[in-house]
Amino acid sequence: MRLLIVEDDRQLRQSVARGLREDSYAVDQASDGQQALDMAAAHEYDAIVLDILLPGIDGIEVCRLLRACGGTTPILMLTALDAVEQRIAGLDAGADDYLTKPFDFGELQARLRALTRRRGEVVAPDLVVGDLVVDTRRHAARRGARDIALTAKEFAFLLHLARNAGRVVSKAELMAHVWDDSRESWSNIIDVYASRVRRKVDDGEAVALFSTHRGAGYLLDVPRGTPPAVRRKG
Repeated sequence: MRLLIVEDDRQLRQSVARGLREDSYAVDQASDGQQALDMAAAHEYDAIVLDILLPGIDGIEVCRLLRACGGTTPILMLTALDAVEQRIAGLDAGADDYLTKPFDFGELQARLRALTRRRGEVVAPDLVVGDLVVDTRRHAARRGARDIALTAKEFAFLLHLARNAGRVVSKAELMAHVWDDSRESWSNIIDVYASRVRRKVDDGEAVALFSTHRGAGYLLDVPRGTPPAVRRKG
């Protein structure tokens, strides 16, 4: 999942971005309102964390402009502890939720999970494809009785394929939802991660769940004709 963090406090912004990347999110950063609008126009985000007090265009106006353009991305507003009027104005401008500063990082994570659930991005705590189980709460995966060791980025890659099991996912879609602008997101990086994830999921298994469709993308699914013991999906 790809997020946009809009916060002019560089230390706070980078700290939040670092924590969310460790939680397998792809995270872009903006330090002012105009940059936020430009980035939201250029990329598709799963959620936006938006501070109200920004240089230039403030967060409330950013939210209002995004909604006026038809944007439906969930927006979590960051507000000062005693700024009741700002919270009301942010919600009236189209924000979906708010969090007061200073905040606990665990609460930020929980609110983001809630926002994406409302949007329908997360369908179940466990995503099951054949005998592969992707645990969205623990950020872990297993195949049968075998635990699969994954880095944060490998988990994010596998998670997006699992959410779209049965459908070929293009490189462009993976780039949009799994990577962010802080990484070298071109050349063959997607092919490299696809190779790593495929090996970890399928090597040593009788049935391959991960397949590459040249020129189209990648598919996570149970092949037709697979015995029922492996074909189960729940």
